[in-house]
Amino acid sequence: MALRHGDTLIFPTPPVIAAGAAVGGKKEGEGPLAGCFDELCRDNRLGQPTWEAAERALLVRTARLCLQKDPSGGPVDLALAGDLQAQCTASGYAMRELGLPFAGVFGACSTMAEAIGLAAALCAGGMADGVLAMASGHFCAAERQFRTPLCYGAFRTPTAQWTATAAGCCLLRPARQGAAGKAQVRAVTFGRVQDYGVRDITNMGAAMAPAAAATLLRYLADTGAGAADFDCVYTGDLGRVGSALLAGLLEREGLAGLRHADCGCLLYGNDKRVGSGASGPGCCASVLAGQILPQLAAGRMQRVLFIATGALMSQTTFLQKESIPAVAHLVELTGPGRDAS
Repeated sequence: MALRHGDTLIFPTPPVIAAGAAVGGKKEGEGPLAGCFDELCRDNRLGQPTWEAAERALLVRTARLCLQKDPSGGPVDLALAGDLQAQCTASGYAMRELGLPFAGVFGACSTMAEAIGLAAALCAGGMADGVLAMASGHFCAAERQFRTPLCYGAFRTPTAQWTATAAGCCLLRPARQGAAGKAQVRAVTFGRVQDYGVRDITNMGAAMAPAAAATLLRYLADTGAGAADFDCVYTGDLGRVGSALLAGLLEREGLAGLRHADCGCLLYGNDKRVGSGASGPGCCASVLAGQILPQLAAGRMQRVLFIATGALMSQTTFLQKESIPAVAHLVELTGPGRDAS
């Protein structure tokens, strides 16, 4: 079972991430993390008639690759998945093919951390022996829904981010199953919604940075950990603008010099065509499964924080001139067999 300290759940016997997989699109294959993906699609339609159907196929492919990597071959009791399409339809349609018990989750770009946190709690509490945590995004589907159709050729502002055509999937199991050589989920902090009055839909980094800072500070207060205890604090997906704002917010709290990397900055590197960087639920999900977890499993890192951030507006609230609330969920990950400290 988990121990609760404030907003943070700590797992004395931590669940393990038994397998992970990441699949990306054409643009992701041109970036610096191309070699981290299990599979890259040269056609962003994935042979489907629509962009929305392509995202469904992307998610199905990622889940199947993840399950193929599971050495135990044990049961999967539940799939937790989410995406940006209205009513999480990409996830729902994917589950129509996968045939697994399904609970949809939504936290916008924070969905992957939310799903992993819930999956870890279920595994640690003895309520599941296997839970899939998944998230996906598709650039063309997101543009059509949240901004303007691609055929309009609208200009993008420097603060805007590029929704990644990508999906990430992790299979969580209780500690007793497949623990050897696997990353562990040591703690989870579910975030509280923050709203600093940002109304610019092309500047998600500014809306989400306060949420990342708030959740990180709450986790440190709940656990007594210090920023120097971690090999890296990963956020996703603040982009370059949001990362700079986060650094300023943390500096005010005495956390200058934090070893920080943002999945939205990592995915496309210095490609200026994407504006401030990558975004979307599939961005940090694929970076987690494709880069972060393998580094932990190989011992190149011992302890990291994964903080996924999400902007919780909709097309309707944006048109109604509402501000943009945001949330960040945090997962503490350690390498195999590492004792809690």
